Amino acid sequence: MLTLRLALLFLLIATSTVLHVVPLLLIALLKMVLPLPRLRAACNLLLTGLAASWIGFNNWLWNTFPRTRLTLHGDADLQIDGHYLVLANHQSWVDILVLQKVFNRRIPLLRFFLKRQLFWVPLLGLAWWALDFPFMGRYTPRQVAKNPALAGRDIEATRRACEKFRAIPVAIMNFVEGTRFTADKHAKQGSPYRHLLKPKSGGVAFVLDAMGEGLHAILDVTIAYPGGRPSLVDLLADRVPEVRVQVRQRPIPAELAGGDYQNDREFRVRFQQWMNGLWREKDDDLAAMLAPDAAAAPDAGRN
Repeated sequence: MLTLRLALLFLLIATSTVLHVVPLLLIALLKMVLPLPRLRAACNLLLTGLAASWIGFNNWLWNTFPRTRLTLHGDADLQIDGHYLVLANHQSWVDILVLQKVFNRRIPLLRFFLKRQLFWVPLLGLAWWALDFPFMGRYTPRQVAKNPALAGRDIEATRRACEKFRAIPVAIMNFVEGTRFTADKHAKQGSPYRHLLKPKSGGVAFVLDAMGEGLHAILDVTIAYPGGRPSLVDLLADRVPEVRVQVRQRPIPAELAGGDYQNDREFRVRFQQWMNGLWREKDDDLAAMLAPDAAAAPDAGRN
């Protein structure tokens, strides 16, 4: 029965993906050859509409098949035409589906910074390219030490992506830990947090610098899985009893926008202190959200 259920869900997801990605790619190619900015802007609306439709179908599957309860609490006044930097902890690929379920058609389409290798994922890689998702090299410290020129490539890629986003409503997504949480990674890092890896501040600083006043708020998202860290198969197999999500809207500190994170050591220390403080608060929030007697929020439910 479980095998049949998973086969049906994967078939539905694959069919929906093909039906959405094919027209998306055709519109993206059309946008490349159109001479007028107004026509290209119209193509952008069609592209984001197709992406929202694809996410909406996935959300319908979530509502229809798994009995996973999504408990949501937040103080954010969300705007579909807003300009946000979205920061979240990262434990599982399920996180992406959770974020899309919480924010689809409530804020602009979430755009992630992706590893360059993901461009080659069948269909989805091209779809991410068509939707202007930034692809990054994500070089290791060892690679940068051997070739210092690599250090500036991701910074330049961030700036190019942010230039595209200045003129449109946007939600730039950043998993600040840089990788999914595991107990092994937590131990190897010697992380000072109970439920989090150390935050990587550089990417956040570069986005704030590149976007300038183009962003008006930070959406600080904390995701908790009381039943344990799940896989995508766990979600599809109905083995995830509940997901708890908290969304806080935070102002962008004026003193942290526009600084030179790479070359100004004093600014870099200030920025890291701010990021570490935010992460300590998130760690406390996660501890409370994972408590067995954590109360459901007033707006909780299967969304």
